[in-house]
Amino acid sequence: MDIFSFLTLIGGLSLFLFGMNLMGQALERRAGGQLRSLLEKLTSGRLAGLLTGMGVTAVIQSSSATTVMVVGFVNSGLMTLKQAINIIMGANIGTTITAWMLSLAGIDSGNLFVQLLKPSSFTPVLAFIGIIFYMFLKDAKKKDTGLILLGFATLMFGMDTMSGAMSGLREVPAFRELFLLFKNPVLGVLAGTVLTAVIQSSSASVGILQALADTGQVSYGAAIPIIMGQNIGTCVTAIISSVGANKNAKRAALVHLSFNIIGTAVWLAVFCLVRGLLHPVLLDQGVSRLGIAAAHSVFNLLCTLLMLPLSGFLERLVTVLVPDAEQPETFSELDERLFATPSIALERCHSVAAHMAEASVAALKEALAALEGYSPELAASIREKEDKTDHYEDILGTYLVNLSTRRISEADSREAAKLLKIIGDFERVADHAVNLLESAEELRDKGLALTDAAAGELGVISAAVSHILDLSLAAFLQNDLDAAARVEPLEQVIDQLKEQLRTCHILRLQRGECTIGAGFAWLDLLTNLERTADHCSNIAGCVIDVAHDNMNLHQSLRDARNDSQEFRERFKAYQHKYALTE
Repeated sequence: MDIFSFLTLIGGLSLFLFGMNLMGQALERRAGGQLRSLLEKLTSGRLAGLLTGMGVTAVIQSSSATTVMVVGFVNSGLMTLKQAINIIMGANIGTTITAWMLSLAGIDSGNLFVQLLKPSSFTPVLAFIGIIFYMFLKDAKKKDTGLILLGFATLMFGMDTMSGAMSGLREVPAFRELFLLFKNPVLGVLAGTVLTAVIQSSSASVGILQALADTGQVSYGAAIPIIMGQNIGTCVTAIISSVGANKNAKRAALVHLSFNIIGTAVWLAVFCLVRGLLHPVLLDQGVSRLGIAAAHSVFNLLCTLLMLPLSGFLERLVTVLVPDAEQPETFSELDERLFATPSIALERCHSVAAHMAEASVAALKEALAALEGYSPELAASIREKEDKTDHYEDILGTYLVNLSTRRISEADSREAAKLLKIIGDFERVADHAVNLLESAEELRDKGLALTDAAAGELGVISAAVSHILDLSLAAFLQNDLDAAARVEPLEQVIDQLKEQLRTCHILRLQRGECTIGAGFAWLDLLTNLERTADHCSNIAGCVIDVAHDNMNLHQSLRDARNDSQEFRERFKAYQHKYALTE
């Protein structure tokens, strides 16, 4: 091999790895919703977990990526260690599909139909279709489809380039002697482990082995131990990803390593016994791309059949290797490992935002209760929930901004933007809860009291605010468009109530029925209640906007107020429900 062939080999390898990465990322974005559904349907059953691991890995074309994703799930508390074990086993089977796709290039027949199955025949067509989809279509899903096709075409072109660059090696004696060394199973396993650990993808290393097989110098006896080692090398990515994670996430990564080491050790021993006792002729024959794909699949299936009944043993083993700490286990609320699957990272953001929303609404309702009957315990609870919402807004805002910089689907991008807007409103609702509490404390500390009329009026507007909080929370948590549509007319009624109550307050001041000190606290109460309703309106408006692919909040609210007979009917109904009694 001369320097030019070596450069061609490096170029082909680069295209191969780039195409695999591009195709995997586009497949994940295109199937993001399905991946989320798989997670939601996941059960602790062995078969369900196994099939889930196979399905996800077949989609994203990388068992390493699946395992890193699983480590993130366990670290975030989305998945138990028992579930993770079954998924990791399934991932090892799912990753074998790549080798089967690459083996198509090895088809050799004069039959026209068979020739059409060769990637060199249909890859140019796929590349042409892909570039049309990517450059000329505006729909994000169609663009991702184009990237999938382009990624596959690039992968196959890189594979052919590598094969062509390596073809000259068939005449090099040193190369033949190198693979004679790999007939030593231990050396073969080490070679496969090191190669895969370096490029961090068993699918890619199997592809490189298939390209080497085209030289005709690689026998089954040399290829099988290398394939075994590749399964161990692919664990490096998950081990690295578990650094800094909680103990169960470390255990999940260790399950991946233990599974592959035990499986390799057992079947390597069987391989050595068969070779030593039976001397199969097949082991000395040159391996083809198809043979490598078959060996890869058979080995991973055998490992799974061996270890699936022993999943409980694996769980106990890693529990011994990573013992329980003295401190109680905690989960990372938002794990950056989930960036590998943006749709699921976004689903986790929804979960955390739901906790934030519930804490915010609960704080405001407790503040309303504190206005009627203050207690130190209630005050402490309100401030604790407000601190919690501040924490949630901080971590969610940072996480969502980082997630948005990734290549995510258009739908996920809109959802991330919605969450960024909404968490700010929920945080402000919690702030208003503390403001209401401080008004209650001011009235108590200064020995001030509201008049009976003011107390009755406060009960009316508090009921309306409690109602609008329930509607906005339901709109967000359940994506309930009907509840969202009911928020704006109620917000308009609360605006009117505020002005009416201000007028009533002024009249009481003029009659000498209310003190100046109590009056200031009263106006603060009204302001905070009205602004709480404004934030509820923003939340509901944002839910409606995203549902209609429109992020112009003010335009949506204007349209709702001006053009809807239903809006006017609801407005009148709320006016009647929350009318002031004489």
